[in-house]
Amino acid sequence: MRLLRSAALCAAALTLTVPMLALAKDATPIKVQGSKEAAKGTSQIVVGAFNVGFVFESIDQTATTGGLMGAFGGTTKAKSSLVGVTPEMMQAITDRAYADFTAQLAAKGFTVLEPSVLFGHETMAKAKGQKAPLDINLALEKGSKGKATYYKPGALPMLVMIPGDFVGSGMSSMGIAMAAGQSAYAMSTYAKAAGVSVVDVVYLIDFSNQKRPGAFSFGGLQVNSGLSVTSGFSRLSVISPSGKQGSLTINQPVAVEGEFVEKSDASSGFDKTSQAVGNVAGGVAAAFGLGGIGLGKTRKFEFTAKPGNYETGATKAASLASERLIAQLAAMR
Repeated sequence: MRLLRSAALCAAALTLTVPMLALAKDATPIKVQGSKEAAKGTSQIVVGAFNVGFVFESIDQTATTGGLMGAFGGTTKAKSSLVGVTPEMMQAITDRAYADFTAQLAAKGFTVLEPSVLFGHETMAKAKGQKAPLDINLALEKGSKGKATYYKPGALPMLVMIPGDFVGSGMSSMGIAMAAGQSAYAMSTYAKAAGVSVVDVVYLIDFSNQKRPGAFSFGGLQVNSGLSVTSGFSRLSVISPSGKQGSLTINQPVAVEGEFVEKSDASSGFDKTSQAVGNVAGGVAAAFGLGGIGLGKTRKFEFTAKPGNYETGATKAASLASERLIAQLAAMR
C-alpha cells in the first residue's frame, strides 16, 4: 500500500514539471478540468490553500528573427523586472484577497469553515508545507520563464501547494512538487473523513501586459505596463468528500487598468549599439553569401510599483478573478 501511495504521489508531482502552453486560442473565461462532479452538492467548504504569487522577473523571446539584408539567426528577447514592491505590500494584498474570497463564497451560499478544522485534523500532519514567502522559478509558456514569490494569508498556518498549482523551471522545484503530492493526499484524506470539501486557490499576478510568446515584432519590442491575474497559472481546485477532484482555471487574463507601475527602458546604450552593429555586420555577410549572423535584439525593462496604487490594482484583479471562479463553482454545485 505504501508503495502504491508513493507511486501515486510521484506521478502527481511530476505533472508540475510539464510546461503549460498558452490558452489564448480558447475563448472560454474559465476552463473546467478534472471531475465536473467534484463540486456537486457542495455546501461546506474549508480553504486549505490560498497562495498569491507575484512575478518579479520574466524573460520572453520570439523564434529566430530575420535580420537586416536577409541575415538570420538573431533572437528577440525582453527581460522585465519589477521593483518597489515590499514584503509588507504583498502580504497586505494576499490578506485582502483571501478575506474577499471567503466573503464571496459566503455570499454565494457556501458555508466557509475555519481553517483550524482542517489544519487541526490529524491527517494534515502528513501535509508538507513550504516556508513562506516561497520563491519559485517558473516555466511561463514556450520560450518564456520567470521568477515569482508566493505569499499565504495570515489566517492560514501553512503555505501548501498541490500538483498543478505551479509549473516549475528546472530541477530546483522538484522538492516542492513532491511535497505538493503529499499535501494533496492529506487534504483528500481529510475531505473523506470530515465530509467537507477542501478548496485550493492560487493566483499569479503579473506586472506587464505581454502576449507570450509572441509579444514582439521585428520593428521593436512591445511590452506594456499593467496588472493582471494570469491565465493558465491561476486556478481554484476543489477536493470533494467522495474523492473527486476538479479545477477551474482562469483561461483569459483578468486585467485591470490604472497607474499601478511605471515602465522604463533599462537597456544600456552599449547593449543597443553593440546589437545594432552586430546585426548590420551579419546582414553584410549574408549579402556576400558568407552567411548571416544576427545577434537579434535584447531589451531590458524595469517596472517600478507605485505604492498604494499597486496594492489597489492587484487586490482588484484578485477580486475579479475570485468572482469568476466562485460563480463557476456555484453553477457546478
